[in-house]
Amino acid sequence: MSDPSRFATHAVENQPPPLADYNAYSLDTALSQAVAREGGSWGDSRLSAYGELVGGELLELGFAANENKPRLKAFDRYGHRLDEVDFHPAYHRIMHLAMQHGVHSLAWREPRESAQVVRSALAYLHYQADAGSCCPLTMTYAAVPALRHAPEVAAQWLPRITSFDYDARLLPAAQKRGCTLGMGMTEKQGGSDVRVNASRATATADGYSIVGHKWFFSAPMSDAWLVLAQADAGLSCFLMPKLLPDGSRNAIRIQRLKDKLGDWSNASSEVEFQGAWAQRIGTEGRGVATILEMVALTRLDCMTGSAGLMRQALVQAIHHARHRRAFGRLLVDQPLMQNVLADMALEVEAATALAMRAARAVDEKDGALGRLLTAVGKYWNCKRAPVLVNEAQECLGGAGYVEESILPRLYRQAPLNSIWEGSGNVQCLDVLRALSREESTREALFAELSGVRGADAVFDREAMALMADLDDASTLEQRSRALVERMALLFQAAILMRAGVSPVAEAFIASRLGGGRGQAFGSLSGGWPFQALIDRAWPA
Repeated sequence: MSDPSRFATHAVENQPPPLADYNAYSLDTALSQAVAREGGSWGDSRLSAYGELVGGELLELGFAANENKPRLKAFDRYGHRLDEVDFHPAYHRIMHLAMQHGVHSLAWREPRESAQVVRSALAYLHYQADAGSCCPLTMTYAAVPALRHAPEVAAQWLPRITSFDYDARLLPAAQKRGCTLGMGMTEKQGGSDVRVNASRATATADGYSIVGHKWFFSAPMSDAWLVLAQADAGLSCFLMPKLLPDGSRNAIRIQRLKDKLGDWSNASSEVEFQGAWAQRIGTEGRGVATILEMVALTRLDCMTGSAGLMRQALVQAIHHARHRRAFGRLLVDQPLMQNVLADMALEVEAATALAMRAARAVDEKDGALGRLLTAVGKYWNCKRAPVLVNEAQECLGGAGYVEESILPRLYRQAPLNSIWEGSGNVQCLDVLRALSREESTREALFAELSGVRGADAVFDREAMALMADLDDASTLEQRSRALVERMALLFQAAILMRAGVSPVAEAFIASRLGGGRGQAFGSLSGGWPFQALIDRAWPA
């Protein structure tokens, strides 16, 4: 008989071991220190427990949920209208674990100091395992302030949407252990300009009947949605349930599921309302003001989630570099790769610090600073995520472009948060609007920055330049992206300086504010302790 070993063409070597069964919280020094800094140390045990799941079961479930996309079941076999979306069991397990640990509601269930910080840290962790399911989790979380504008409706719904139970059964909300909420704001003709919405709400004896459409109807598997429609007094906010109280289907017709670049484990849809029943939330004609309280929190999750995506990409890159050899040395020992990884580590820590600081501002109901930080952070973190994830792909080479790794999914997902809940231009205009309308916003900006004045000459110079730029009203709107970018970098630098983390703060200021780097990651000037920065980001 022939020797089968003669067909052995090679041995598999010089490949990193699988990255699995790690604690995504306890190994994230930047996150744990940021949580402590912002008053959330009481949540350490919760975060560590969830971090164990994120680095284990949830990470595996994320692959399965994204490989098996949701499917629209518009009709049953007999032709009856269903308008249901079918999900893989992995998605349901992800949602069960997330809601069990309070990713969607911890801040409301335990309204103690820095509860928003701890909940934001849970969301940051969850994004690393499966970003798609963050959509319904975020909207369920963010709907709470808006619902409180209708006390009778809130009394019925808040216990359901803050429940730690995930209940996927198709039942009227009153019969379920827990519920999730979605959102329907944008229409074909308007996009972010929701004031031109054409959907029409007509008052009835027990609520409103809505006729119209939504071009992006997020999470069509939810139990209810907050939607905007035109009533007699103008654009208004409504809660629209999937099932009517008697168990019959509401008149919501799913036209199709969106074929999206990323976010594959979740479903987004186009729908028509054919006389759908809804209850008004807030004052008629004040729909934008009502739903903006929800949007402020979803924007917080956008910036937090982008930091989480960047964190997962960084971890994958460092893990690969520590085990892969090229030209006789481990990648992590090669000076240029060290520069790339250290530069990425600085970016991720600054993004994480900014997100947790914004969460504390929201938690403390610091309205002026909270509005500013969420808009600035939403703009900047979301802009940085695609660039950093792509750099991490380069660290893995071709393996980072193959679907068996998580990097392609992160890369597809990374642009979403910059589009969702208002594009970059919308965020910049919101910043200008806040600064021009409320003196307290400008005071909050400079109070945050002046707290570290005198500690670093480069920082002081840039802060003074920002003040001068804001005082120059000419071409302010045209320059707003540059201004918001500078604000983000100064906010990040101030947070890192107050944290007293050296050499992180020094390297960040020298590179981001002092011109000590080029445009691409890995172009830091020499002399910084690159290996120490890498080890801080992902302990060896």
